[in-house]
Amino acid sequence: METKNQTMVTEFLFLGLTGHLHQQIILFLIIFFVYFVTLGGNLGMITLIWIEPRLHTPMYFFLSHLSFVDICLSSSITPKMLCDVFVEKKSISFLGCATQMWFFGLFVATECFLLASMAYDRYVAICKPLLYTLIMSQRVCVQLVVGPYSVALVSTMTHTILTFGLPFCGPNIINDFFCDISPVLSLACVDTSINKLVLFILAGSIGVLSGLIIMVSYVCIVAAILKIQGTDGRQKAFSTCSSHLVAVSILYGTLFFIYVCPGSSSTLDISKVISLFYTVVTPMLNPLIYSLRNKEVKESFRRNFEEKNSLVSK
Repeated sequence: METKNQTMVTEFLFLGLTGHLHQQIILFLIIFFVYFVTLGGNLGMITLIWIEPRLHTPMYFFLSHLSFVDICLSSSITPKMLCDVFVEKKSISFLGCATQMWFFGLFVATECFLLASMAYDRYVAICKPLLYTLIMSQRVCVQLVVGPYSVALVSTMTHTILTFGLPFCGPNIINDFFCDISPVLSLACVDTSINKLVLFILAGSIGVLSGLIIMVSYVCIVAAILKIQGTDGRQKAFSTCSSHLVAVSILYGTLFFIYVCPGSSSTLDISKVISLFYTVVTPMLNPLIYSLRNKEVKESFRRNFEEKNSLVSK
């Protein structure tokens, strides 16, 4: 009877990042700029890989999908956040919250396993160079891309259904700027221990499995590189992996802080900043990291840029 008399939640309210006007203005400009660069950089990377025959290799095939995932990941959070910056009531419908959580979970998990696929690709390229084209066939590359999407789909579908199948009868205030699983679960008016256990198992499995693939791949890569005679050979081998290692370090470092380190009221504001970093900033950094640290990408961009200018001048 007591549960029936309670009002069911039909929308959620975000507290956001700040309530001060001058901070809101600065925040809006920064986030808008970052989102603009994210879309431009990742779309540019996908286009360059598509039109440049020299980049039609497994490594850049994975990179194009990573850029696509980054666009989708950022777009699942940033537009709504930009609309909410100057709004006093930062609301999102029950269905909208579920949709945002579904897309966010899908693309975060997909990115983790895509980075694992890219690590395996680098392992084969450096440790088994003579068998590279045989092992990394088109069929295998497609499987290494479809696999991450499939696993992520099962994971995020499980979390979303279990979370929004719970009764929410108030309060409805989310102390964040988007519908993440943990803050939404804290608003349910029933015991969520089962949900938290499933979250721990699935999220832990994704993090541990993808991280283990990356770690084992790079242990083998480092061992193979150390056997290379000559400084130039070692430097070339390390340079092919450095961009990927930077991207992995940024993503896993921020996810570890949010989902593994224990949260408390004293670290809540820091957690929001870290969440802002991996949901908004990290998707912008990946194309910059790969373009600035990758000789083939820079040369392909320069060549296409010069060809375009020559056609315009004629």
